This record gives sequence, structure tokens and C-alpha cells, in this order.
Amino acid sequence: MDIIYKDEHLLVINKPAGLSVLPEGWEPDAPYLVKMLEEDFSKIWIIHRIDKITSGVVIFALTADAHRSLNIQFEKHQVDKKYHAIVNGSPKWDEKVTKFPLRVNVGHKHRTMVDNKSGVKSETHFKVLKRERELSLLEAVPMTGRTHQIRVHAYALGFPLLGDTLYSAPETNLITRPALHAYSLTINHPVTNERMTFTAPYPKDFQAALAALKA
Repeated sequence: MDIIYKDEHLLVINKPAGLSVLPEGWEPDAPYLVKMLEEDFSKIWIIHRIDKITSGVVIFALTADAHRSLNIQFEKHQVDKKYHAIVNGSPKWDEKVTKFPLRVNVGHKHRTMVDNKSGVKSETHFKVLKRERELSLLEAVPMTGRTHQIRVHAYALGFPLLGDTLYSAPETNLITRPALHAYSLTINHPVTNERMTFTAPYPKDFQAALAALKA
């Protein structure tokens, strides 16, 4: 995997799609990111996670103090996270705030679903970056951190992510996973307090799908 940034306190990785951050119960022997990193960096502290299918920015602490500082920033919503997603369809709006309440781990497929009665508060801000008739590139900023939140909110708006057949996207040969990339993460450095933004370049499969949008 690609190292975006490293100092004595922080390690920032551009995680490839298909690699879990932590071990999965149904595949305990499969490789996972934390184990791979600890082989090179000894002890690391986990701050947050992104889904196995999602590529992009993941940040780790290399000291207990950095871990404490970053945890507080995440808890106080002082961290800015931006995802890029390729979706089916062309929204008529330029920006949209969604607040559909979500209930996670539903059914044998462990889907997340909109549930106005039993769901928990969830909020995502969407912005159209590029649109064509059949596909569009969106920026998604999750204000809460529910499982599959961006995927479900996009689906609930009528624009499922390209390749996201779990949430009713049509079959495609443009990409073999939901087209979601953790594009950037902004934090305050735990020691210097400098505001820092880390950006992850698109992986090849996302670039190829995006080329179809531009065609």
C-alpha cells in the first residue's frame, strides 16, 4: 500500500480496495492492513476504519498521545472527511443534504436500511463534481459514521453507487466493487496543532470507471 505521510506521531495510508483494516470473523486468516503495518512499524494505534471495499485515506497513530488527541478530534467532529463516489444517474441538484435515519445489519446480507422509526440519526452532504446522463461523480461528506452510510444515502436519493449491487445498482463491467474512494482527511496535528489535509489519489479501477464518465 502507499504511504501518504509519516512522522514520529502519524502514519497515513492510501488503502487499496479489497483489504480489511482489521481481521474479519468469517476470514480470520485473510491478510489485513493493521497486521501488515505492524510488521513494519511495530505498534500502531487505530483511529478509524473504512470498509474493505473502499479505497483511500486511513490514518493511524504511532504514539499513545497522538492516539488520544486524534480520538478526541473524531469524537468532537473536528475531522473533515471527504469521499468521492461515482453514481448511476444524473442528479438535478448541485448540492444535497440527506438526513435519512439508518438501521444497520439488517437481514442475512447485513444491509443498512433507511428506517424512519427505529433508525439512528445520520447525515451526509453531497455535491456534484461532474455529471453526465448515465453517471456522475459526487463528493460525499459524512457528518455521522454509520455503516454503509454514503452508499445507502446515495441509493435512497435514487443514485446508487456504480457497481453497488447490494444496494440495487445495475450490473456493470466498469468496476468490480462499489465506486467509493476516501479522498481526503483533514485533522489538527496532535503535537504541532497544524491543520493538515491528506489526499489519496484514485486507484486504477476508480480512474478507469471515471474515464467512462468522461467519454
